Amino acid sequence: VPEPAPASEDLGGKRPPEGPKAAKIAKPRPEPRDPMDDGELHGALEAILLVVDEPVSELTLAQVLDEPVARVAAALDGIAAGYTAAGHGFELRRAAGGWRLYTRPEYASHVERFVLDGQTVRLTQAALETLAVIAYRQPVTRSRVSAVRGVNCDGTIRTLVTRGLVEECGTEPDSGAFLYRTTTLFLEKLGLNSLDELPSLAPFLPDDVEELTDATR
Repeated sequence: VPEPAPASEDLGGKRPPEGPKAAKIAKPRPEPRDPMDDGELHGALEAILLVVDEPVSELTLAQVLDEPVARVAAALDGIAAGYTAAGHGFELRRAAGGWRLYTRPEYASHVERFVLDGQTVRLTQAALETLAVIAYRQPVTRSRVSAVRGVNCDGTIRTLVTRGLVEECGTEPDSGAFLYRTTTLFLEKLGLNSLDELPSLAPFLPDDVEELTDATR
């Protein structure tokens, strides 16, 4: 008679389960990764801050990078101080409970000249469509604009803000998301005295427009 297989020491003297029970054994957790060095952390923070379109909190950054909040806060302070010491044309500043890159006030006149007069490139079709949605549904959030167009419009809205055609105008009470509206420059470029002079969209809307509108809410 063959002797029984020895019991597994890893399972407290019990034989390892077979069949479906074996799949229920918890797998070992992955080893925690090594913390970032200072250079890597600074680079990661700068990369994220370059693409955000609203201030981002230290807690959010810490969660994304899996680093302690205190270390992220110290790194942000260091980056901000470094930009100031180097005399860059931009600065990292705390605003609205978060951090975001801004151009320095002393260069505002140059930025304004570039935005208003220095850009001769026409708006893309995507920008025109996004601008139209904002014009007719303002004030409106970025997510609502994206829902109407069916694509993410964050980058396009940033372009319109940079061109001075769209601006932030508060936040939505329920979600806290930023609201956007057109500017006086928008009216000037279109030769309008007020938004009331925008042409009616009725002739261009499909018969099921009410269903489409409800779907974006």
